[in-house]
Amino acid sequence: AVFVLREVFDLAYDEIAGAVDKSPAAVRQIAHRARAHVAARRPRGVVSPAEARGVLEAFQRAVETGDLQRLLDILAPDVVLVGDGGGVVQAALAPVVGAGSVADVLGRFAAASLQPAQVNGHPALIRRLNGEIDTVMAVRIDDGLITGLYAVRNPEKLSRMERETTVSR
Repeated sequence: AVFVLREVFDLAYDEIAGAVDKSPAAVRQIAHRARAHVAARRPRGVVSPAEARGVLEAFQRAVETGDLQRLLDILAPDVVLVGDGGGVVQAALAPVVGAGSVADVLGRFAAASLQPAQVNGHPALIRRLNGEIDTVMAVRIDDGLITGLYAVRNPEKLSRMERETTVSR
């Protein structure tokens, strides 16, 4: 969680310390060790489109049906869920870590209709309420399991989802 908050969201060590209930010095050390750990690991393999589609479909079915065991089977033990409500709508205030904890959060999506999508080139699921986009959940897949989820609920960011931008070289 410290690594994600520092490296991805560029939060200050003091802010992270408050969020994870540690001292700023401890947070700096945790971040340093996490960076070293990440640097020492072999690069992850590229997930084929077919594998990504299969994992996303299994994840979608598990969430929509509320099948906790199927959900736990597709989540990596150390999966991390990061929420973004933009301070406007309810979202996780701190990263949720671990398959059991993430499954509990995702249980709130049971019976919701989810639509598979590609968001910024990554597999994602879109949840709509009353025809409007409520949540976009980008999914990171490694070794056939979901290792990361980024659930955007911030209305300002979601307002851009209806527009598709074509990138040309």
